[in-house]
Amino acid sequence: MEMFSKILKAAVDGGASDIHLKVETPVIFRINRHLVAIECPMPTVAWMDNVVDSIVPKHARERLDRDREVDFSYFIPGVGRFRTNVFQQRGTWCLAMRFVKTQVPGFEELGLLPVIKKISESPRGIVLVAGSTGSGKSTTLAAMIEHINGHSRKHIVTLEDPIEFVFEDNQSVIEQREVGLDTMSFHSALKHVLRQDPDVIMVGEMRDAISFQAAMSAADTGHLVLSTLHTTNASLSVTRILDFFKAEEREQIRRQLAGTLQAVICQRMVPTVTGSLTPAIEIMINTPTVRKLIEENRLDKLAVAIETGTDDGMLNFNQALFELVKAGKVAEKDALLKATNAQALEMNFQGIFLSEGKRILG
Repeated sequence: MEMFSKILKAAVDGGASDIHLKVETPVIFRINRHLVAIECPMPTVAWMDNVVDSIVPKHARERLDRDREVDFSYFIPGVGRFRTNVFQQRGTWCLAMRFVKTQVPGFEELGLLPVIKKISESPRGIVLVAGSTGSGKSTTLAAMIEHINGHSRKHIVTLEDPIEFVFEDNQSVIEQREVGLDTMSFHSALKHVLRQDPDVIMVGEMRDAISFQAAMSAADTGHLVLSTLHTTNASLSVTRILDFFKAEEREQIRRQLAGTLQAVICQRMVPTVTGSLTPAIEIMINTPTVRKLIEENRLDKLAVAIETGTDDGMLNFNQALFELVKAGKVAEKDALLKATNAQALEMNFQGIFLSEGKRILG
């Protein structure tokens, strides 16, 4: 275990976001999105067996034996906390570990827009942070929780699998519940959470119809629900949610969602000119226009509503990337690779702005 601890410390000291361990292959760090092999003895079967036996907590052992894979949080004093996934490939154990910063980064440090602070101060409704794996959803969600914690007297309950950032009570009172340790499932936790007198409920990830139905019920009764969702842009998030439900249920769910959705924040990580990463952020706010489009099942027009809704704090990816380039933070070539419509963004860089959004919505 001494070598294992040294590997994790080297990863943190080297600025790695992820560590990959596989039998008879080099140890891999992910640094600024790139996979880098490090000089280190290759893990053996016996060494990996010993590591897995040592780090998997008791509450997760049964799941690992049954499913051959499990998520949990692993902490080393003086080094840090790691979101850990143990799984098998070709009959041997593998580890994928993500370093979770002990200190929750602030909005400015993360490059988040001021409007996200305002969204996190919403008294009720559902706020979703969307994006692909590795786009910083969990970190943005943590920053929003920490903002509430520092500025409002609220009772916050988080439901996570596993717990990543650890919060300390500031202005708010926070309880963090880990699936498998503090509750048997998201479904069970969501069923009982309203009896725990929360003001804010944070669900690590929306995974199915039961979770989302519970979230809408909580929002209906005056609670603020924060969660993450795997989608590529904000407007598609509504379609993704409806996909959780059976066809005959979607009409009712869509109308209920129109009344409970507060905002969708979608992120894509973009390389900066200094070699780091910054988020390009698309924001859809449930304005009267957006609500009407959802109610009337005109979901194909949501992207246009976002584009034309800048006065309400909305922003699409092309607009966000244009602003990052204009501010000198991101190179044009990197912005074009992340754009929803690269041709339109390239025209924007040349001073040409074409939009039929208002006519289409009309």
